[in-house]
Amino acid sequence: MSLSWQEQLRQSPKSIPELERFLTLSPVEKVALQKLDQSGGLPLQVTPHYLSLIDQNNPLDPLRLQVIPTQSEFQPDPLERRDPLGEEDHEVVPHLVHRYPDRVLLLITDRCASYCRFCTRKRWVGQGPTPKPEHFKQALDYIAAHPEIKEVILSGGDSLILTDKRLEAILEKIRAIKSIEIIRLATRMLTFAPMRITENLLAILKRFQPIYFLNHTNHPNEISKPTEEALLRLADNGFPVLNQTVLLKGINDQTEILIKLFRRLTYLRARPYYLHQCDVAPGTAQYRVPLEQAMKLVESLRGHISGLCQPTFVIDIPGGHGKVPMYPSPIINRSETTITLKGLKGKQADYPLV
Repeated sequence: MSLSWQEQLRQSPKSIPELERFLTLSPVEKVALQKLDQSGGLPLQVTPHYLSLIDQNNPLDPLRLQVIPTQSEFQPDPLERRDPLGEEDHEVVPHLVHRYPDRVLLLITDRCASYCRFCTRKRWVGQGPTPKPEHFKQALDYIAAHPEIKEVILSGGDSLILTDKRLEAILEKIRAIKSIEIIRLATRMLTFAPMRITENLLAILKRFQPIYFLNHTNHPNEISKPTEEALLRLADNGFPVLNQTVLLKGINDQTEILIKLFRRLTYLRARPYYLHQCDVAPGTAQYRVPLEQAMKLVESLRGHISGLCQPTFVIDIPGGHGKVPMYPSPIINRSETTITLKGLKGKQADYPLV
């Protein structure tokens, strides 16, 4: 019998001895894990479900590389930032980030089912302080006082790690604010513990529609049978699912991998939404694909997958200045009256400017 999502959390390894029940650790990984124990910071935690998807015989398994620390994590780059997205500068009350005029980010928990080593919030996630009831009241008062805010994004940590009862209470209060149109739930539970999508949860969420799910999947191997079932269950119950993928060196930085991932997600009715260039959080240099290489990779997708499968490639500008789309330009020449465009298979044609 498969574990419930609560048991997945309770039985998640959080130390070297617990992790060794699932994986044979290399000497290099053990040294990194010992450093992690000594230094604090983003903790270790991986669900049994996610561990079951890892190829134990492959030290470069793309899932393993996302959740098991390496020595590189302790070698920060001088350009990296503790708060790469400048969220603390845009925090209007505790745990509420108001960066864009019409939407806010509400960090409802600092906990996740598993911890990605490239996490943009590794300064805070898994370590606290955990948001308190009085913080939610301040956040809700702020949202109600700013009717220009139309969307609330619930994140953290992972929005679905809260109990049904706690999540219901938060959603109820948000929906009581007349100016709010859209609620988004940001989660990686569909990857780490897909059994979280229960009938009870769906029944609760239906009361607060429209709700959009912001799913996070980086590699085709993460789409297990339970994940497929969870994604389809959401779609069948009327919840749009938008997927966010982080481009990661040595993990998904190949055309074939991204094509397979985006096609599979689209088939499961999870729309590829953003492909993120990895943020400059401390100790994440080993994950960042050089930008020119990333742009060529994105260009290689054009024509091989439909627009329905193609996410927008974005960089979140360090310092909190917002996301910017990065489009490989098809313009290869320009005159006073025309531009020359390069299309699929390198074919070129002129197009009039006026």
